[in-house]
Parts: sequence; structure tokens; C-alpha cells
Amino acid sequence: MKLIFSGTDRPGSNSLKVSKIIQEIYSNLGEVVKIVDLAELKLIKTMEQSRYGEALPTEIQETLALINQAEGLIIVCPEYNGSMPGILKWFIDHFKYPDAFEYRPVCFIGLGGMFGGLRAVEHLQQVFGYRNSFIFPERIFLINIFRTMKDGELTDLFSLDLLKKQAAGFQKFCLALQSQKLDAKSLLDSRLTK
Repeated sequence: MKLIFSGTDRPGSNSLKVSKIIQEIYSNLGEVVKIVDLAELKLIKTMEQSRYGEALPTEIQETLALINQAEGLIIVCPEYNGSMPGILKWFIDHFKYPDAFEYRPVCFIGLGGMFGGLRAVEHLQQVFGYRNSFIFPERIFLINIFRTMKDGELTDLFSLDLLKKQAAGFQKFCLALQSQKLDAKSLLDSRLTK
């Protein structure tokens, strides 16, 4: 199963709306994908109550365990002040290394104004590249999302086509890595058998 991350905890976010559109696209490709909505995880409350290295609430621990088993990660990220939202970075900092990162296929969709979340996606690529994830090269930048998102629908047909093309490509990318045992699950399995 692949996971889609709605990369902000802002209520009613465009990230979550786009995540739902992407989920439907993957469903049309015959895949079941799960959305991880950072708003539902109530990460701010956790940040206030626990420090790095301390036990996290069960729901967050279960989500982190899902990441370790995911075939691929699809990150939908708005741009906040020239980067990713702080809550997303805090959450990523709790991913188990190396299990959640190494050889894990990842693709990115940026949301924003004039640049469509370009800087946020570039910062995410640095984080995941540093941790040896496989980054799918077809990134998408949804510009002027505040005008193109209407009632939960993406009105820009060109952007919608890009999302469909990325999903089909990322599906093949993940399958290709699995066929050569270059995916994260194969890497983890090989570590367990040693």
C-alpha cells in the first residue's frame, strides 16, 4: 500500500483536498492508497506534551509503523514561508531511520501561489535524498491553488492531467524497484535474514 501525506495540519486545507483527488486517481489505477492527514494526528498537542526520544501516542506510532511498510510515499506539501510546514518536518523527524527512508520510493506534489510549492518540494527532496530514498523525478507544482481549487475539485485540467501522469509513472517506478528487489521492503527483508 502507498501512503499519501497531506502535509499540513491546517483545518480544511487544500493539501487534504488534493490528497483526496490523488487517492481517487490511484483508485482508478486499481490501487488502494491511504491518506495520512496530519490534522487528524493532532501533532501540535503531541509536540507540546512530549520531547524527541519520548514515547509518542499510539495513533502516531501506528502511522509511523505504516510508513515502514509502505510501497511508496506521496507527499502533498504546501509552501509555508519558503519551505515545508514545520509540523511536516517535525513528523518526518520521527520516521524510523533507516527503515522509513532507505530505498523508499517517494514522489512530491507542491501547492502554492506563483511557484506552486517549489521551494517546499526542493527542501523535502534534500531531506529524503540525504536519507537515501528513491525520489521519483516527476514533481508537480500546483500554482495558484487558491484559484484553481473550487469546492474540492481541481479546475485546472492541465494540472489534473499532470497528477494522473505522475500517478501512473510512480506506480511503474515502484513496481520496477520491487522487480529488482531495490525497494525498501526488500532491503528490510534482506537485513532480517542476515
